[in-house]
This record gives sequence, C-alpha cells and structure tokens, in this order.
Amino acid sequence: MTLPRPPAAVVFDMDGVLFDTETLYEQAALAAARELGFEMTTTFFRSTVGSPWNVNRARLLEEYGADLQVDHLNAVAGRLFDGLIENRSLLKPGAAELLNLLEERRLPRAIATSSSRATVERHLQSHSLGDHFHQIVARGDYEQHKPHPEPYLLAASKVGVAPERCVAIEDSYHGVRSASAAGMMTLMVPDLLPPTEEIAALCLRVVPDLHAVRHLIHSALQSA
Repeated sequence: MTLPRPPAAVVFDMDGVLFDTETLYEQAALAAARELGFEMTTTFFRSTVGSPWNVNRARLLEEYGADLQVDHLNAVAGRLFDGLIENRSLLKPGAAELLNLLEERRLPRAIATSSSRATVERHLQSHSLGDHFHQIVARGDYEQHKPHPEPYLLAASKVGVAPERCVAIEDSYHGVRSASAAGMMTLMVPDLLPPTEEIAALCLRVVPDLHAVRHLIHSALQSA
C-alpha cells in the first residue's frame, strides 16, 4: 500500500513517535506510585497515553481516590523521569533519516502533541532538532485535546497546508483518532499500544518504525 497522494507536509506526534519517552514515563509513574505507597497498574498508565495532564489528573483521582496526592505524584514522577533521561539519546530509530528526507524535499514539518511547549522545546534542543520543525502545536494552544481533531487541524493551518495533503504520524489511540478525524493521511508507528481493529481501520497503514514511514513518503514523492 502506498500513500494516496504525495504529501505536502508532515505532522508528528512527539512522545512515542519522535522520542522514546513513553516507556520511561511509564517506569517513572509506576515507581513514583510505589514511592507514595500504592501500586499503579500498567493497564491504567497505558490508558492515559495521548491525553493531557488535566485529563489524566482527574482520572488518577477517580481511579485511586480523592485523597491521592496527585500533584506530588506528578512531581515525583517528573524527578524520576529526569533521572532516566539524563545523558541519554531518546531519538527513535529512523527519525534522523526521515527528517533529513523532509528537509531535502523542503516539506513543512510540525509537531502536534499533548505535552507542554516547554517539554517539546526541551526535547528538541537536547537532540539538536530545534531547526527541523516549522511549527509546534502543544498543550494550551488548542481548546479540544486529542482525540478531537483540533490539534491536527491547527497544525495544518499553521504550516499552510490542507489537512488531506498532510501525513500524520502517531503512536496512541487518541492521536490516531485525532489525525484521522482531521482528514490527514494517518500512519501509526506503535509504541506502548498495539493497534486494535478500530485503530488500524483509521490508519492508512500501521508500520514498524520511522524508516518505513520514510520509505512510504519517499515513494509517494518519487511518483509525483
């Protein structure tokens, strides 16, 4: 299967797509819960992937009780996460090669994420990728979070390309739903979450890594 049309822009999710952060967030969250004296399940953590903090904060209180020191939990998890990423490259396999291709072909690149802008800039700067993206759409830039299409529609608007001419690269269920609802050519590169039948049907293709994404985009551009 190839792309139905040559892309004019590419919109990336960040965590789990560009950077191998989701597994580390999970390790940090589960360890933080143990430090606070309770067990957070992997199933619960993975159900939060792709959602912004305000949503996950409410879900934590609902799941583990209103007495949970949820903001302290978040602070402890942040400290543990910082320790896990120290002096460590988080770039996903194939990311550098894909970005180089998009740079060569002068395709606009954007990020559409549920993370904060500060977090995005931190990861981009630590991997010397700040100049590789033309636009960032982060938490606080939109009213409706994923799975609503607004983050991806805003990203398309910011790069000046119609959504149907954009490739979106996602790893989470909420992200796939958002990009698909925006009308983008949606590719899933699974990370923590395997594709379900519903999610696979929303994607043009589920691929193993960003090398496969690069091959698809390169082929589409060559046939243009």
